[in-house]
Amino acid sequence: MGVALRDARRSVTSWCRRHTIGGDGAVAAARRGQRSGGRQQALSRDQELELIDVLRGRYPDEYGLEDELWTRQSLAAMIERRYQLALEAADVGAYMTAWGLREREPRERACGLCVDAVDRWMEQEYPTITKSAQEHRAEVYWIGRTRLHGVVPAADVLSAVSARGRVRFTIATPSVDPPLPREFLLRLSGADGRTAHVIVDGSWPSAAWPRRLPPRIVLHPLPSCGRGA
Repeated sequence: MGVALRDARRSVTSWCRRHTIGGDGAVAAARRGQRSGGRQQALSRDQELELIDVLRGRYPDEYGLEDELWTRQSLAAMIERRYQLALEAADVGAYMTAWGLREREPRERACGLCVDAVDRWMEQEYPTITKSAQEHRAEVYWIGRTRLHGVVPAADVLSAVSARGRVRFTIATPSVDPPLPREFLLRLSGADGRTAHVIVDGSWPSAAWPRRLPPRIVLHPLPSCGRGA
């Protein structure tokens, strides 16, 4: 019976974690075509696949760009530099949306078994986090990951969405049970070392969180039955 219970719990945990990864992103889902005059207005599929490889495991400052994590602005700058395409903000945003980079409601970050717990957490815990952030002029981020298919190898898009709706991200090669990247968290804090309150969904079990983070990085677990010990 003990083995059966452990196997059942492991199955629920696995299902929950797969759900909270946030679904699948799609490659080449942005608008295609040409503007009047024949000017290209979007990346070709091959260009988009190449762009994903260019971003994979790299940060904007490694390419001489100002952002520490990828944003709409730094992504647009990279596209213009590499493909000589000056895309409008909406076109760049279409790629980010296709890759799973969007605001998600707290309930969307939970599996069906955890929705009630997330609702209670939003009522009881989240106001304390936002109040502390306001008092210390800190940012609040919601982080998670989306599995991006259509590329070889597959990719995980790690995103941080601020309470004000700004999206910052990086692209990594997925593993079976990936750790929460320390570098990603440190870059959220920025060069000026500002405090960041980071709400972590069930994409990462607690055991996969980095240890000995600086005090300016404060992690808050969103309730998840798939989090693990």
